[in-house]
Amino acid sequence: MGNRGMEELIPLVNRLQDALSSVGHSCSLHLPQIAVVGGQSAGKSSVLESFVGRDFLPRGSGIVTRRPLILQLLSASTEYGEFFHCKGRKFVDFDEMCQEIEAETCRLTGSNKGISPVPIHLRIHSPHVLNLTLVDLPGITKVPVGDQPADIEYQIRDMIMQYICKDNCLILAVTPANTDLANSDALKLAKDVDPQGQRTIGVITKLDLMDEGTDAREILENRLLPLRRGYVGVVNRSQKDIDGKKDIKAALLAEEKYFLSHPAYRHMAASMGTPYLQRMLNQQLTNHIRDTLPAVRCHLHNQLLTINKEAEDYKQYSPDDSTHKTKMLLQSVQRLAVDFEKLIEGSGDKVDTVNLSGGARINRIFHERFPYELVQIESDERNMRREITYAIRNIHGVRTGLFTPDLAFEAVVKKQISSLKGPCSKFVDMVSQELVTTVYQCINKLSSFPKLRDETERIVTCEIREQERKCRDQILLLIDIQLAYINTKHEDFIGISNVQQKYNQSNKRIVTGLAGNQGVAPPSSLIVVRKGWLTISNIGIMKGRAKEYWFILTAESLSWFKDDEEKEKRYMLPLDNLKLRDVEKGFMSSKFIFAIFNTEFRNVYKDYKCLELACNSQEELDSWKASLLRAGVYPEKVTVDGQGDGAADLTDPQLERQVETIHNLVDSYMSIIYKTVRDLMPKAIMHLMINSVKEFISSELLAQLYALGECSVLMDESPEQQQHREEVLRKHAALKEALTVIGEISTSTCSTPLPPPVDSSWIQSSGPTHPKTWRTGANPVTRGHAPPAPRVPTHTRPTASSRTEGSQQLAGQPHRAPPRVPRRDPPAVPKVK
Repeated sequence: MGNRGMEELIPLVNRLQDALSSVGHSCSLHLPQIAVVGGQSAGKSSVLESFVGRDFLPRGSGIVTRRPLILQLLSASTEYGEFFHCKGRKFVDFDEMCQEIEAETCRLTGSNKGISPVPIHLRIHSPHVLNLTLVDLPGITKVPVGDQPADIEYQIRDMIMQYICKDNCLILAVTPANTDLANSDALKLAKDVDPQGQRTIGVITKLDLMDEGTDAREILENRLLPLRRGYVGVVNRSQKDIDGKKDIKAALLAEEKYFLSHPAYRHMAASMGTPYLQRMLNQQLTNHIRDTLPAVRCHLHNQLLTINKEAEDYKQYSPDDSTHKTKMLLQSVQRLAVDFEKLIEGSGDKVDTVNLSGGARINRIFHERFPYELVQIESDERNMRREITYAIRNIHGVRTGLFTPDLAFEAVVKKQISSLKGPCSKFVDMVSQELVTTVYQCINKLSSFPKLRDETERIVTCEIREQERKCRDQILLLIDIQLAYINTKHEDFIGISNVQQKYNQSNKRIVTGLAGNQGVAPPSSLIVVRKGWLTISNIGIMKGRAKEYWFILTAESLSWFKDDEEKEKRYMLPLDNLKLRDVEKGFMSSKFIFAIFNTEFRNVYKDYKCLELACNSQEELDSWKASLLRAGVYPEKVTVDGQGDGAADLTDPQLERQVETIHNLVDSYMSIIYKTVRDLMPKAIMHLMINSVKEFISSELLAQLYALGECSVLMDESPEQQQHREEVLRKHAALKEALTVIGEISTSTCSTPLPPPVDSSWIQSSGPTHPKTWRTGANPVTRGHAPPAPRVPTHTRPTASSRTEGSQQLAGQPHRAPPRVPRRDPPAVPKVK
């Protein structure tokens, strides 16, 4: 074996296992071990018992090993066993040990042949064993019995794959000699995860049960059906020997005598039998540990660096120190204030690249959601003219008016201004909700201290609601201020004297544009409002599938291209007379859809009256709507049929002129109001609500928490945080201990070179050939086959020089990406009526 350090490699891995067992699977470290794989009744348990020299494993017909058994064999002067689930208790009686395995198995799986992937850990100290770490896995079975599920074959294969797919696991493929070796399930699974045969060792059992006149000489000599690491033949006790309580030592002597006396095996008797197998596995596992130790050390070191800072902070934490609790309270509130401000104002560190949060969502409300809400309340032309007509007629009464009444203008404008209160109030609600969401996002970091989190959440939420109330009152006051005085002297207001002039200039521009500007693109057509991907859903449905295009929205048109290179334009749609409307999302659709249509009922694209455009998210939908608004495409207004008495159908030319005049004046004045509101509302909310909440968190929150009294109670840890802190400290200590253990060993001794590759193409893949069908009553259930195991990359065949450096090839294994464990949804289990 070499120096003493090399002989202690396997106990070292067991010490690592002990050191890391306290932290469960959180270290995600796969330590070197040997997995014993084979079919039911292949002799796996008998081989393990022969290693120990004792009967300690449950026996019976069918599937007996129903949970993985991680067996650590340690050479010692005394003989006893220890279970991880019974720490501190030593089992000297091996019959009692067997009963404990059965009891622990039934505890999770029941007593009717159920299985479980949760392993049982057993360590046996004995002067009769060599240092080994083995995993006894359930035997591969095909037909479910007892409480076993219908997909028992799949579950057992998955369980085996969980172990043997790891590069740090040697595979002991056990196959009885009285079966066809070429169809061995164990060798098939081994080849799937180890196609080069670097980790697979073949074991042939039941050589004494072969038909008379036959033998396995060519197989054991590795000439027929060869494996890279070869085969070892063993002869276990028969069922008659077990029932007769034949001693294992006597069985080992009988095994030695069998190989020495058998004419086909006596020339290789020294490399056959259980003692030789145990010595070989000890050496192979030792070499394997030596080769993988650098990768294990690197993995442990990286995990230690990951939790080092957190563990150091927890070491300084004292649950009973009131001074430390006060300091933690101050730091927690300060951190909350900083986090909240960063989320609102934006920050370059820890940027969320998946979703909008904090200030970005509020900004979207400011410039996309709120403008869209304002546009939605604007009346369409027909309703506007109807309201103006009613106002003019009601003001004139029984008289016939000769002049345009300014009271009609004021009445319509005030109604339009009053309608702004709804969107503005909704605007405040949306921002308030985003503030609460942002605060929750920050407060979740205080989950370690549930009382502090709850009180902070209550205080800050109450403050947000209070600022929301004040802000809403102030914003409604601003609307009332606009209602109090209609300023017709505003510099941007067109005035009644300019209405006709505006109308004439508008007509003149239209005529000039038609006559002298043909073929010249106006400057506004060059202004790009938005670019992005959209799916044309209604055309795709007609053709069999929806198509995604790259859209470009300008101030004059909406164009779409084949892709974002913008080389192949599919169509350009002018924005004149276009409006948009919402489309309900389909039952099976995950898209968010809106439609564009022509108000004059013309086709917008080929034979289609509308285009249905789909987005991937609500945020993207709102953003496109806001962009279309900026380009002048407004949402459709829903009108109620049958309203009015036909007053909008004007027959009086004088009344029609008055309606047109008032309409132009209202449009001019309301454009001033909308512009003012769009500019002033975000500023008011920013000042009255957002900045106030930021100031409260940074300057007043701590004082209100102190005012509650008993600050130490606020800083009491939650049970989850206490458990997490203890787990981090345990993991930190375990990792340091593990690195210390690794540092004690010398790995300078060269290991035995890996044998050269052999042609193992005779082993068939474990993939299916034909599907199987189970029948339950009259309902057939078609079952697929167990999924093929993951394939590891195939390396080139080594040269003669590289074969002498097999240890170096194996040492390089940990640096290769480990094969993934195949996962699949279990097939449906047939219902039995």
